[in-house]
Amino acid sequence: MNATSRDGEHDHRLPYHRVPTTLLANSSSGMYVKDECVLKFLELKAKRNYRFIVFKIDDQTQQVVVEKLGGPQETYEDFTNSLPPKECRYAVFDYDFITPENCQKSKIFFVAWSPDGARVRSKMLYASSKDKFKRQLDGIQSELQATDPSEMSLDIIKSRAL
Repeated sequence: MNATSRDGEHDHRLPYHRVPTTLLANSSSGMYVKDECVLKFLELKAKRNYRFIVFKIDDQTQQVVVEKLGGPQETYEDFTNSLPPKECRYAVFDYDFITPENCQKSKIFFVAWSPDGARVRSKMLYASSKDKFKRQLDGIQSELQATDPSEMSLDIIKSRAL
């Protein structure tokens, strides 16, 4: 496929090849998502193998990778303690609760953790990649953005679950 200008002449300034759609989908942030991230999320959602998953952007490979898997017995406190105090992360948490009608339910929360003490470049990278990454995780039911632990307290999770 040759690139041509508006008047039909070949224009050497225009690219003559197509960019793969996978690159276009990632071009806003240049970030890629490792398959393991989606697979572990599907295990959390369908098999309930994990209570939470913490994801990080690997600086070397520019890929979102799984950093920590929280077993089904782990608590919300274990989850919040897994988030570094001065580094950004993405995370999902499977919250179990009982409705006012006495029904057992579960809700999957996506957390965009961007603490005040994190580097500005890191905050910008995580913010620009968030929506694309979140779309890869089919089944997110609620989202929280937090810059400090008080913004994602268990009371906030409980209030958003109902």
